[in-house]
Amino acid sequence: MKKVTIQGVAGCYHDAAAHLYFGPNEEIQTVACDTFHSMFDTLANDASLIGIVAIENTIAGSLLQNHELLRQSNLRIFGELKLRISHVLCALPGQDIDELTEVNSHPMALMQCEQFLRRHPNLKIVEHLDTAGSAKEISEGSLTGHAAVCGEYAAELYGLKILERSIETNKRNFTRFLIIADPLLGSEIGPAESSINKASIVFTLPHTHGALSKILTILSFYDINLSKIQSTPIIGREWEYRFYVDVTFDSLVRYHQAIEAVRPLIKDLKILGEYAEAHITH
Repeated sequence: MKKVTIQGVAGCYHDAAAHLYFGPNEEIQTVACDTFHSMFDTLANDASLIGIVAIENTIAGSLLQNHELLRQSNLRIFGELKLRISHVLCALPGQDIDELTEVNSHPMALMQCEQFLRRHPNLKIVEHLDTAGSAKEISEGSLTGHAAVCGEYAAELYGLKILERSIETNKRNFTRFLIIADPLLGSEIGPAESSINKASIVFTLPHTHGALSKILTILSFYDINLSKIQSTPIIGREWEYRFYVDVTFDSLVRYHQAIEAVRPLIKDLKILGEYAEAHITH
């Protein structure tokens, strides 16, 4: 049985993503971690574990902390999952929405459901650390009058009644998750070479005129598509930046040629992973 680390409690979106990625026919055991830092520490201390980590959201943007945790680790990306995030309002069985006085959830989830919550001014908004954790507290504490904003998976897991579905304001809310693990697990969970069409790399550039444009020109020459670029300042080195780049390609050979072509022009190159691009999961 595969053991997969997640950030959050059972029923959270990381948990749902883990079960979706590995499929209904494969049994997995999730290992819950309170924070992303503790999750990466757990993975570093046990090379048999697999991790699933959110890396960007279509509304909130990139999770820069997780980019940096991944760069600093010895872990490798072996896959990705793009999951639509849809929130429900749920409460104890027997409760109706007009009986509720308080709604609990993670601040980001509450913000994403602002329009719905504004239509229910009787609900006092109380921020909690986790979406699924809010559902768990209501269930285990038999908290009448309380509702949680969470995923349908969490509501069902904790036996709560779903009062409203799809309450998020923006229905185009997707989170991209990465499947990460020790490089030694590549033969077990890694994609077949023939299916690899995406890579994530990180590098720094010398503070010279046109340094980035030269890299992009070379990638274009080798028919490498730049699907994402994220820059972060390098602390202690004024006006220098680290670039996290996702590329897609049709030819693995051309991709490898492109990497060798840009290598002399960049510093601190690290290939975070080479994997198969994911389709959106609704």
